[in-house]
Amino acid sequence: MTTAIDLAADVAAGRVRPEQAVDDALARISARDSDVGAFVRVRADAARAEAAALSRRTDLGSLPLAGVPIAIKDNVAVAGEPMTIGSRATVRDPQPADHAIVSRLTAAGAVVVGITAVPELCLFGATDSPDRITRNPWNRNLTAGGSSGGSAAAVASGQVLLAHGNDGLGSIRIPAADCGLFGIKPGSGVVPPQGGGNGWYGMAENGPLATTVADAGLMLAVMADDMSLATAATGSNASALRIVVADNFPLAIGSTDPHWAATLTAASQVAAEIGHHISAADLPYPTNPAPLMLRWVGGAAADADDIAGQGGDLRKLQKRSRRHTALGRVVNRRGLVTEQQKSATVARVERYLDTAGADVAMTPMLARPPIDAARWSERGWLANMYANIGYAPFAGLINLLGWPAMSVPFGVHPASKTPMAVQVFGRPGSEATLLGLAAQIEQARPWPRIAPGFDGL
Repeated sequence: MTTAIDLAADVAAGRVRPEQAVDDALARISARDSDVGAFVRVRADAARAEAAALSRRTDLGSLPLAGVPIAIKDNVAVAGEPMTIGSRATVRDPQPADHAIVSRLTAAGAVVVGITAVPELCLFGATDSPDRITRNPWNRNLTAGGSSGGSAAAVASGQVLLAHGNDGLGSIRIPAADCGLFGIKPGSGVVPPQGGGNGWYGMAENGPLATTVADAGLMLAVMADDMSLATAATGSNASALRIVVADNFPLAIGSTDPHWAATLTAASQVAAEIGHHISAADLPYPTNPAPLMLRWVGGAAADADDIAGQGGDLRKLQKRSRRHTALGRVVNRRGLVTEQQKSATVARVERYLDTAGADVAMTPMLARPPIDAARWSERGWLANMYANIGYAPFAGLINLLGWPAMSVPFGVHPASKTPMAVQVFGRPGSEATLLGLAAQIEQARPWPRIAPGFDGL
């Protein structure tokens, strides 16, 4: 199975034409996506035209993603395509211009072959809508995660090598963990934000989903306009780190599945074998969930108001989304989101790392296997909240901090037959450090590149 890096090299050297790379991806989408429901739109004609334009260029060797087919999540603009954000409430007018990250990716030679599914307004950790249920390529009875579930399913089923995601409360890392991919959420200010709304009060960031650390690092480097991140993702310059391992559960009620807990132990042991220094200490998760909850609902309300301002019809929102955004309007109207909520949490976590003498922290990525692939969009708000918080409680703290974090595949759950993973996060500016560590773990314990039953690329 090839990588995005290898495919770009083949295109640059003339061994593969961009048109062939795109046609191959379109053929895989046609053959495989009915099984998983990753794509909401396929850009066959536009992608072929863009590939043909690439073929006429004489500078393919200078393009780091030359001819690589990619997928873009349905909440950033792709010129000429509607952006629905998984909702019937949005208008269907074609977007007039590419989002900044799409411009950067296509300028680097990537070709957008399709737009991937999201839950409505990207609110939840499972991806479904009245039109489709996005399924986990490893176990079609379970979700591919959310909100970047379509992107994760597209990569894990081998339809594309790279996909864009974004992450406001784990929406890159959760589907990456569900589907056995490497995903990284950069820290604030590294990659251009989504635009519109308020970015969930600054918690949401754009990032990559890929089968290898090096591919993800290259995509992130292009999105961030910082090619040093691609070098870091090779692991060649990685140095010994001090890693503090936190196995405590973030919530007052609940626990981590024993297999997911054992994965954390095993991954930390591998890190020690590589040469990193391991300690253990409970992470000071907030005892008051309000700072996260307020930003979650308030950010959703801002997104809904943005949709209304563009001519959308909020009466068409799903029942769960109407409840979520109604709460958010109260939050926004009363000014309940404050900077002090964030700064107090940042101070606590900084003290934690300082006390432990740690560069980065490692936690479980999820508390248990993916939830069912079902029509969660038809269920009530409380049912969705209970299901989402119960299986993915570890991610949100890092969004509140605004720090970088990644999901690194490690093992397969014996009951669900879906991948497991660990989360690693660090202080602002530690993206290169995280990528280097992930590359070392990948080299020590390689993971399956795509789900069983899907042929290689």
